Amino acid sequence: MLLWATEFLSQYIGAFSVFQYLTLRAIMSVITALVIALVIGPMMIRKLAQYQIGQSIRDDGPQTHLSKAGTPTMGGALILVAIAVSTLLWADLTNRYVWVTLLVTLSFGAIGWIDDYRKVVERNPKGLPARWKYFWQSLFGFIAAAALYWGSALPQETSLFVPLFKDLVFDMGPVAFIVLAYFVVVGSSNAVNLTDGLDGLAIMPTVMVAGALAVFAYLSGNTNFATYLNIPHLPGTGELIIFCGALIGAGLGFLWFNTYPAQVFMGDVGALALGAALGIVAVIVRQEIVLFVMGGVFVMETVSVMLQVASFRLTGRRIFRMAPLHHHFELKGWPEPRVIVRFWVITVVLVLVGLATLKIR
Repeated sequence: MLLWATEFLSQYIGAFSVFQYLTLRAIMSVITALVIALVIGPMMIRKLAQYQIGQSIRDDGPQTHLSKAGTPTMGGALILVAIAVSTLLWADLTNRYVWVTLLVTLSFGAIGWIDDYRKVVERNPKGLPARWKYFWQSLFGFIAAAALYWGSALPQETSLFVPLFKDLVFDMGPVAFIVLAYFVVVGSSNAVNLTDGLDGLAIMPTVMVAGALAVFAYLSGNTNFATYLNIPHLPGTGELIIFCGALIGAGLGFLWFNTYPAQVFMGDVGALALGAALGIVAVIVRQEIVLFVMGGVFVMETVSVMLQVASFRLTGRRIFRMAPLHHHFELKGWPEPRVIVRFWVITVVLVLVGLATLKIR
């Protein structure tokens, strides 16, 4: 929106032409989303508390969590507002990747909002039934994947690239591409949701992975950088740096209120949306495998749940004291801040490993 305005004004005042640069608009996107989150945050927290939209706590979990009962939740709506407004202000709205990414994020956020609303407002402990949650996630995931495949113009937009190898590329037909994209988007959405169990645990890794994906998006969209680094050149993906910047700014703004001890929780409305956002961006920039590495914390949390359920059903025994994994460490006696920061450190390392694949080929 502002891109069009500054492009028009640059005809009369040359200084406005600086806003045509992606990097500047990305910085402005971060700042805009951050300011929106910081300004709206206190008001939203007061409203959530006023309407008694508070988190319920499982009595079979860590006893230290019982004091969190009643903490306002559904704060992920704050993140979505900041992302949407900032992206619409600074992105090129003629770019289809921007719209696909934004619509996927908001649609998964809507699923989470319904689930949270039923749990917290209607006092229905089951929320949105799992089968319906999975149905809507699958529907939106398949629609996004199909839109990307049939909207593609170049072979590299639908090929699978294996990191660390220069020429290991798999051409995927519509079925393979759509299935892979579907699993990446829906899997990422649920993985972030499972990770969102401690104050700030999910949002900071999300911000870090989004920052790395912004680098991939910018480099892939630039002919010179893509050629030099031997990564797929994907025209138009550079614009996703604006969306990723908005996610980073909104995430940091939310962390201001979500850091230990949290004043607000994001709820499913935030976790499902942010996970889907990371997944769809990774699909667009053709870095699904790298996302698996950089989002290793999300993967560990998800695998711990799968192993726990499988072990209990097959043997009647539990592998972990409690799943997801962060609860296991809490029950071992780790203070909550220690678990959070150590998971952040792991994410920093994994993100650096992911970025290293740009040169190691």
